[in-house]
Formats: sequence, C-alpha cells, structure tokens
Amino acid sequence: MIDVLNRFIAKVFRDLFKKKRHLKLGLYGPPNSGKTTLANRITEDWLGEKMGSVSNIAHETREIVIKEQIHIKSGRKELSFSLVDTPGIATKIDYEDFVKSGLSVKNAKKRAKEATRGVIDAIKWLDDMDVVVVVLDATLDPYSQVNITIIGNLQARDIPVLIVANKIDLKKSDVKKVQAAFPQYDVVGISAKFGTSIDKFYEALFALVG
Repeated sequence: MIDVLNRFIAKVFRDLFKKKRHLKLGLYGPPNSGKTTLANRITEDWLGEKMGSVSNIAHETREIVIKEQIHIKSGRKELSFSLVDTPGIATKIDYEDFVKSGLSVKNAKKRAKEATRGVIDAIKWLDDMDVVVVVLDATLDPYSQVNITIIGNLQARDIPVLIVANKIDLKKSDVKKVQAAFPQYDVVGISAKFGTSIDKFYEALFALVG
C-alpha cells in the first residue's frame, strides 16, 4: 500500500513538472558543504560565469542569491530553472567562531547577525521551491542535527529532493554513509570543486524531475 502511494505521489510530481516549464531549484545544506561551489560549477557549465564567492570561513553566503534562466541538457532532455543558492543552515551561530577564524569582534558579530537572518530566509524560501538539492560534505558525519533538520523540513513540505555527497576528492569522503543516512532519497557523489562526476549529478537531476 505504501509503495502504491509513493508511486502515485511520484506521478503527481512528474505531471506537475511536465506542465510547469520553468522550475525553482534550491541549493540547501550546512555551512561549507559546497553549495556555492556547486552553484558556480552549474553556472560556469551552462552560462560561462560564476554565481558567487566562496570562502573557508563559514557563512560566506548570507543572503539568497538567484540566477535566472539556466537551461541544461542531458541527451535529448532539456531542463530550465532558476537556481537559488541559499545561506548555510545552522542550528547554532556564535560570533566567537568567526573570531577564531580571524575576523575582528565587530565583523564577527556582524557576520553572525547576517548569517542568522540568512538561515531564517532560507527556511522561508523552501515554500517557493519546486526542487531542492541538498549538498552535504561527504567527509563529515551525515547524522548531524543540522542535516536532520534540513531533511525534516523538506519531508514536511513534500518537496522532491536530490542529495549531493560533495567533496569525494577527499580521502575521508564516504558516499555510502550518506546513502545509509538518507535511504529515502537518491544520493550522488561528486566533487563540485573539480567537477568529478558532475555528469552523474545532471543525470540524477533529470531523473528526479522526470
């Protein structure tokens, strides 16, 4: 009975996508998981330009950033969407962590305030998303409170989800562990930084939206 219901829901989503020509695709995930790096990879591949700046300091992206009219192809299939890069989701933001990263106290407090506002905005924007790509750092424990919070919010909204296990270029990466943590979703391992397996990402995205 559950399988029948799941197939029915999947069919409804596919029908909706067929009727809707242009989608909003949101990139979500914890800080420093590689969301903006993936966004840049996508826009460089299909638009020839970067979307945003990246940094080793958490919460480099603190505002919603949108790139309109991205058209991608995979074989004979085409997909058009607006790409929405969101601030990293965090359950706790402490300005002292930014101080430890080298920022002044003044700038650290400013960054913490902006990051907190960014998290709130990112959650609000979920209601506008047609598809969400959750970008996770494959070298870290996927069973974190932040990741569970993100997935929980998506499940509550019945939004189609693709999980990206990023940073497979690093030795500590473990895609299978991410798959085991979230078996209800398709997981694709990539390196957004180097473009490793990016074709598999595009194929998985097309598979998700039918």
